[in-house]
Amino acid sequence: MSITAKVHIEHEHLALVPTLQHLDGVNIRVITQGTTDPGSTYFPFLIEYDDHEELESMLEADVTVEQFELIDRTGDTAIYYIEHTPQTKLISSVVTRENGFLVHTETKDGGWLVHLLLPDRGALNAIWEYARENDIALDIIEIYSNDDAGGESSYGLTDEQLDALQLAFSKGYFNEPRDISLSEVADDMGLSSTAMSGRLRRGMRNLIAATIAERE
Repeated sequence: MSITAKVHIEHEHLALVPTLQHLDGVNIRVITQGTTDPGSTYFPFLIEYDDHEELESMLEADVTVEQFELIDRTGDTAIYYIEHTPQTKLISSVVTRENGFLVHTETKDGGWLVHLLLPDRGALNAIWEYARENDIALDIIEIYSNDDAGGESSYGLTDEQLDALQLAFSKGYFNEPRDISLSEVADDMGLSSTAMSGRLRRGMRNLIAATIAERE
């Protein structure tokens, strides 16, 4: 069963993050393309910035950029082909290896917001493990099943969020008054109170987004 996932990734050596951190107001996104080379480090980027000389000076200093080539420029928007250095952190290789696709990738909050189309949850788990092994902070924002044939729905929840919500509900955390504290639920899950709070909050956000929220 295929899934669609939206994740946010952060690491100081992710592609173009040094440029992102030094140029205020720069917007970057990867131009979607098909590739059969899981080890590719050469990608087309659309970059919006009002000073192209300052931009190219930063690209020359960016430790994640081996070389770049300007393809086209219209006003403040330019298209570059960029080859990354060996120390650059990329998730494209593991996504391709797991037979997935990067549907949309753009810079956000000092990192990259990535929309993934994956064959199953196992592929997402593999990407999660790859990120953990490479010290890449990966936050799963949304996850949806692409099964149109019915059956049990994930309601936009990760397995971890589903387990946390079910445990909290069964223990009476959502009762009024509460039968159990957040720290007690966190202990049962083997998490800190902060981690448990974040997991419940993201889970409820995804649940609302998948059920009663109005879609744009």
